[in-house]
Amino acid sequence: MLQQYDQRNRDLIVNINGELVHRDRAAISPFDSSVQNGDAVWEGLRLYQGRIFRLQQHLDRLYASAAALSYADVPNRDRLVCELRRTLEANEMSDGCHIRLTLTRGVKYTSGLDPRLNTRGCTLIILAEFKPPVYDRRGVTLHTAMTRRIPAQCLDQKIHSANQLNSILAKIEANAAGADDALMLDIDGFVAETNATHVFVVRDNEVQTSDTRACPEGVTRSVVLQLCESHGIASRVCRIPHAAVYEADEVFCTGTMGELVAVVRVDEQLIGDGRTGPVTSRLSGLYSELTASEGDRLL
Repeated sequence: MLQQYDQRNRDLIVNINGELVHRDRAAISPFDSSVQNGDAVWEGLRLYQGRIFRLQQHLDRLYASAAALSYADVPNRDRLVCELRRTLEANEMSDGCHIRLTLTRGVKYTSGLDPRLNTRGCTLIILAEFKPPVYDRRGVTLHTAMTRRIPAQCLDQKIHSANQLNSILAKIEANAAGADDALMLDIDGFVAETNATHVFVVRDNEVQTSDTRACPEGVTRSVVLQLCESHGIASRVCRIPHAAVYEADEVFCTGTMGELVAVVRVDEQLIGDGRTGPVTSRLSGLYSELTASEGDRLL
């Protein structure tokens, strides 16, 4: 699965610290912490009919990540929402769009790792693209990566960091194996997530997903768990052995960029009958109903 270039994004307007510029003229300082050290946090947002789904929950996570990294002079919520609206209006966007909201520690006065070199406050980057859900609705394939997810003892998984080298290494493995994405395990061999999404396993009509000791607390993941609770679908957060994925009746992935999508094969093992299962279909439909009716209206 390789995302394709969308001609509608040829003349995108990008927002950098409130300055709206053409994508080809957008610039980040070589002294910015994102360039220097991969020191940034981010959120992926999706726009539905002028509304951003679960915007406040995403912003809560962004601010929590920034606080955990001791960012200074973080732009307040009102400014973030204002800049999101300006960016969408500049691009004449109202639906079928994905937004990458990035906050870096900001510009350093000289190269180096020390956060005390940052004295000018954060850098805010808003990139909105015309981008429908990216995964093939018929289902995706996964390859179990040798690269393991970083444990919380080494990096707090609640920090939604833009430093994604761990996931990129796993994605390289998946690409080499001809799979859409990588299934990543924690250091004990239990399921963590994919290189880009959270993983759910369905067995005997019970929906299971990994705990967050080796993966971030996903917004779409939380929505799915809430849908299960409100619609009488048995669900459980637990440690999932790798073998349980092969034995599952259904497997699906969740994320803002791709919503809900079935996993039809893991490594050489077909999942179920190799098609989207009934529980996945039901939850996907419920999720679509929610995104069609909820969200912060910006336009």
